[in-house]
Amino acid sequence: MPELYVGLMSGTSLDGIDAVVADLAGGRFHLLHSYHEPFQPRLRDALLSLQDEEGRGELRRAALAANHLAHAYATAVRTLLLQARIAPGEVAAMGCHGQTVRHRPESGYTVQLVNGALLAELAGIRVACDFRSRDMAAGGQGAPLVPAFHHARFCSPDSHRVIVNIGGIANVTDLPPSATVTGFDCGPGNVLLDAWVMANTGRAYDKNGEWAALGAVDRALLARLLEHEFFTLPPPKSTGRDAFNLAWLRRMLGGSESAVDVQATLLELTAAGIARAIEAHCRGAREIFVCGGGARNAAMMRLLRALLGETSLDTTDALGVNAEWVEALAFAWLACCAVKGTPGNLPAVTGARGPRVLGAIYPA
Repeated sequence: MPELYVGLMSGTSLDGIDAVVADLAGGRFHLLHSYHEPFQPRLRDALLSLQDEEGRGELRRAALAANHLAHAYATAVRTLLLQARIAPGEVAAMGCHGQTVRHRPESGYTVQLVNGALLAELAGIRVACDFRSRDMAAGGQGAPLVPAFHHARFCSPDSHRVIVNIGGIANVTDLPPSATVTGFDCGPGNVLLDAWVMANTGRAYDKNGEWAALGAVDRALLARLLEHEFFTLPPPKSTGRDAFNLAWLRRMLGGSESAVDVQATLLELTAAGIARAIEAHCRGAREIFVCGGGARNAAMMRLLRALLGETSLDTTDALGVNAEWVEALAFAWLACCAVKGTPGNLPAVTGARGPRVLGAIYPA
């Protein structure tokens, strides 16, 4: 019998909601249908405001944004299931990451906005959310969470693989065949690239890195950016917009750089952060597979190939999972783990004191 789970992901890039429905019965990872719902500009602006400032009325704005997110998630799920011809009653549960607006593991807290009770009420489906808090309560970073899914879905008994997820933030998962699985955030993914292209061209993102390809890397600027303390921290580690944002980038600029050269430099920053992380912490890797929005950035993939030398590089499409839906599928899997009482974290990744069942569950 099928076991259907929905996964919802809206990441640091704030481009919208990725929704998938998958059959996870018997250890399968059968993706049945996927759907992307762009954020309405008003909601996106509200979320950006909460991430970029701590100002007057923040608690009220956060609560309202959480409610608006629940409605947006419910709309995405409704469309997803209609297109897949699946009734809400057929879905065992859905996993929702929520929208991160603060991630401060050094201070012992993380905030992912969503009103889980309202989402369950609107969708008529059991909801698992707030996945990071339990790991953090056990002394972990609460992130990244996807390496546990990468291990479950992509590990090979014969080949040392690395999975690179390039969303707003980039993270790597090291999957050696017969050693401990590790993973960590390695720096900005698309977050700075998207912010800079929006600020200078009004476009939401740099398609295929075409604008960046017109510029030249500013080596002095790149060196300053790579001096950020996060790059030298040892794993386990995680990060977000709190550390890498437009205000920080502007403080690093000298004032004479051309906008297109900055974009080229930011592309190099993301690729360099990934390549350095793999070189330092994933020695012996033979195959590297990329997922997330960055997997569709042709300039990013060319640069990674150049930096990674002879190591095989491909997207997770080659492993049977569309690169754009890996994270959403991971949260369908985490919902399944939550419902069944199975640990969803990897202590070697997050630094938690041990395996923990993740997520708060809201019945339908």
